[in-house]
Amino acid sequence: MNRSLTLPRLLIAIVFIAIFTMAVRLPADTDTWWHLRSGQYILENQTVPTTDPFSHTRAGAAWIDHGWLAQVFWYSLYALGGWPGLSLGLAALVTLTFGLVWQVTPGNLYIRAFVMILGAITSAVIWVARPQMVSFLLAGLVLVLLEKYKRAGSRWIYAFPLIVLLWVNIHGGYAIAFMLLGVYIVGEIFNNLTGHSEDPVVAWPQLGPLLVVGAIGFALVVVNPHGWQMWLYPFRTVGIGALRDFIQEWRSPDFHLLFTWPFIGMLLLTLAALGRSTRRADWTDLAVLGLWTFWSLFAARNIGLFGLLAVPALARSTDAAWGQYLPGERKRVSRELEGTEETSQVPLVPSVPTSSLSSSRLNWILLGLVVFAALLKIGIALNPQEAIKAEQEGLPAKAVEFIQQTRPAGPLFNSYNWGGYLIFKLWPDYPVYIDGRTDLYDDVFIRRYLDVVSGGEGWQQALAEDGVNLVLIESDSTLARFLKGDPAWDTLYQDKMATVFARR
Repeated sequence: MNRSLTLPRLLIAIVFIAIFTMAVRLPADTDTWWHLRSGQYILENQTVPTTDPFSHTRAGAAWIDHGWLAQVFWYSLYALGGWPGLSLGLAALVTLTFGLVWQVTPGNLYIRAFVMILGAITSAVIWVARPQMVSFLLAGLVLVLLEKYKRAGSRWIYAFPLIVLLWVNIHGGYAIAFMLLGVYIVGEIFNNLTGHSEDPVVAWPQLGPLLVVGAIGFALVVVNPHGWQMWLYPFRTVGIGALRDFIQEWRSPDFHLLFTWPFIGMLLLTLAALGRSTRRADWTDLAVLGLWTFWSLFAARNIGLFGLLAVPALARSTDAAWGQYLPGERKRVSRELEGTEETSQVPLVPSVPTSSLSSSRLNWILLGLVVFAALLKIGIALNPQEAIKAEQEGLPAKAVEFIQQTRPAGPLFNSYNWGGYLIFKLWPDYPVYIDGRTDLYDDVFIRRYLDVVSGGEGWQQALAEDGVNLVLIESDSTLARFLKGDPAWDTLYQDKMATVFARR
């Protein structure tokens, strides 16, 4: 067995160690908390809720818990390992996803590594323990199946309906599977019509199986606890106008924010590579890049998927533009995917001879240093004290502790931003007023909530109509200022982050 650590092997190891390390992070997303509570609810009651159990404003109303299976997965990790288990599970899922996509990422090794890291940094904005991350994995898997079918006629494409069946029970983003299938079909139609020859092209007869698996997958969407309603769910969610007006991740990206800059970098690199390349671009690559650029500009939450799904196409175009100037072998996915038993997939490690025993030893030392640095970062993220500190600095932990100890009378009005956290911490004693389940609350209710927190006309009447006796809100909010000046309300607790008010 050859144990020498060549530079290519070292580079690949560093890429995936870096991705895993980046993905181990402290709990920061407030929606994670209600997903955990929902997973616990499902396991304890042995049923998927079809009506809302967590709020007092929508109690008993129809609710499509589209992420139920992923919630069970995340809560099981949490129950077994706490926040460290959740963080490590997230990191493993992210690394697996990029490992799958690496298999269909072509070109010079150095270009592949660079584009993979850039894609990971771009997508890192959505790396949180939520159902959408399992959706992220399945999106990568569907991309791999389609790439292997296009470039080698792989029969694994017939697993597409089963992936859809799993996906529709994991996350409402199952529609991504059909979007990817659609752009591959459209791209291959254009490749046939234009006589594209620089890449493998799915011939007209081979387009039929794609249509068949798509039709079967669409029929299987109804196999979930909510039946045919999941056909319409993606359209209902996108159609909520308050999402784009109020929630940052549903708005078009604000390029003044730092987290959007890697996306800009990827986009500019794509344009430069396509312009510099001496070969005609594959229409399917253009379709994938075009669709996910559109969705990323439509809503910032889609930037994460662009960072994943654009990797193979971007690596291909970048390699065509500049690959000849870099060292290493140039491997073409089109020649190696599913060709023979030995070349059924792009090798994770290209065959590059070791220059010398001393260089191999130096590479092992460098790898050891990288692993050591990664373990230091991971250790900080997994430190229980750091998790407690992050919770206290980013969430109303002390205000919640006050409510748990003094138990003032509800019902509760709360900040939208904290609803998921309060479901985890205070339910069932204090059902929330609102939380991140925007599809449950709909446009009218969300806008009414916005009127209240902004001190708009009729805010006092709205609180009275909803029977609110307790308010937990940001200390620097407009509503907090209004409540402090209203003789009908007492301030029970206040710190820099949160204030608790009770009706007199």
